[in-house]
Amino acid sequence: MSAEQATSAPRRKRADAQRNTEAVLEAAKSAFAELGVDAPMREIGARAGVGVGTIYRNYPQRSDLIIAVFRRELDATAAEAERLGTEYPPAEALRRWAESLGRFVATKRGFASALHSGDPAYAPLPGQFLGVLAPKVQRILDAGAADGSIRPDVKAEDLIHALSRLADDHAGEADGRAGRMIGILLDGLITPSAR
Repeated sequence: MSAEQATSAPRRKRADAQRNTEAVLEAAKSAFAELGVDAPMREIGARAGVGVGTIYRNYPQRSDLIIAVFRRELDATAAEAERLGTEYPPAEALRRWAESLGRFVATKRGFASALHSGDPAYAPLPGQFLGVLAPKVQRILDAGAADGSIRPDVKAEDLIHALSRLADDHAGEADGRAGRMIGILLDGLITPSAR
């Protein structure tokens, strides 16, 4: 390999570095959900089993870590929509995915104050939220419209907004109100024969 090829080829992370990255993101996700985005980096490092230097080496600013956790969870929620859409009939896939979105919203709640802080680092995230999720969810909705199990006039963007608001507005309530409200919304979209 020439020197030019070596410098232009992206470097792969070592396996231990990749494990550390995953551990940090998982630890940050749980710490943010429990303690908010101001969770001490030492706490995140302890949960991940790494030193604080490892965190700052990969995420020099706290906003870098928050954005990385957000994008990781967003990608997982989108991948779940794709997986469910291939494994289940559309109405069932939609119900199962709504549960996945609820979990994502619960995670997002931990850093809502940062996302709504006005910091320009977070400005692209709302657009990414819909841009990543809407195409995957629209495929489920289109399949449901085609087989008659889901109303044909439902747009993914509208549904994502509605489900997110319901999950966020009733989050943490022990009586399960969020799940019931989401169920009522989905009952209005899914045809009686598919319920």
